[in-house]
Amino acid sequence: MSIWRVILSIIFPPLAVLDKGCGSFLITFILWICGWVPGVIAALVILNNPER
Repeated sequence: MSIWRVILSIIFPPLAVLDKGCGSFLITFILWICGWVPGVIAALVILNNPER
């Protein structure tokens, strides 16, 4: 995970996980709409997952 991804996930979380797949994008987008903090947490968890 690069520093640019971390910064992007703080500013606009759905855009940071765009290359991880449609499901990850939708989950992050829905959580981001519900609140900024859940979207950021979801994006950082998805980006930190070594299996994807």
